[in-house]
Amino acid sequence: MLKKCLIIASLASIVFAGNVKMNLNARQGASNFHTVGAEKFASLVKKYTDGTVDITVYPGSSLVKGNPLKAVKDGTVAMADMFIPFTAGGGKVFGISALPFIAQSYDDAYKLYQISKPAYEKTARRWNQKLLYSVTWPPSGFYGNKKLESLADFDGVKTRTYDKNSANFVNGAGGNAVALPWGEVYSALRTGLVNSVITSSTSGEDGKFWEVLSDFTKISYAYPLQAVTINLDYWNSLSSSQKDAMLKAAAEVEKSQWKVVKDEDKDALDVMAKNGMHIWEASPKLKKELSKVADKMLNEYLKDANKDTKKIFEEYRK
Repeated sequence: MLKKCLIIASLASIVFAGNVKMNLNARQGASNFHTVGAEKFASLVKKYTDGTVDITVYPGSSLVKGNPLKAVKDGTVAMADMFIPFTAGGGKVFGISALPFIAQSYDDAYKLYQISKPAYEKTARRWNQKLLYSVTWPPSGFYGNKKLESLADFDGVKTRTYDKNSANFVNGAGGNAVALPWGEVYSALRTGLVNSVITSSTSGEDGKFWEVLSDFTKISYAYPLQAVTINLDYWNSLSSSQKDAMLKAAAEVEKSQWKVVKDEDKDALDVMAKNGMHIWEASPKLKKELSKVADKMLNEYLKDANKDTKKIFEEYRK
């Protein structure tokens, strides 16, 4: 009750004569395409509301260092973008986009997102927030010091993974998954604490992995999602016209960002190659071996999943 009162008091201090100021905690740095998208969203909201809703974007998780889902729920920050699979509290549903080899292309990833969206929205409401839009990352690949050619190459690897699914995948393939905050990955590669990473081309470019690793194998492990949400108390303080304007801006940004991500992927691969990193396609043999690990993981995942989650996969496979 006290938290609710504090949120209401905070709202009262930022809402005056229909004008609203809100902060958006962006997980990535200012140059990352997700943060650029959030800045575009804020600009469109200001334009479509005639300046009555003013959103300030704070890159690099400068407002929230911990769990963004909880921070938005509590009203610590009005809005945040968050890496869905890594967001504690999202449960099994939030892990869907990071299950290995479910999506095989950007079109697959978008289809899976549309089918999963109601479940994401339901989870967000349970955490006192509204899902505004979501965009995929480029497909996750494997960074190491040699080309990944078979399951045998996982023997002895110490791989930084980004969620429970990717950790189970690496361990299931015969490697050793290591959980590390993103900010510690580069130094961990330098010191040998880890010698490989599963992540996207964009993150590899951001992390300058060519300085510490030599090879990137495009296994297209998963197309994990990043989402922007807003605290429901803040949302409910808006007028109907402001809400409509915000949803219009969110739809436009989501549509454009799903196109931008493809260019970001290509550009990041080009940058890494120009800096000496070897870029490899995954061989049919490797894909077949990894698919067996993925199939076993999906069966385990669905064992204790609820009916709604199981229906997502039934519909996706139609």
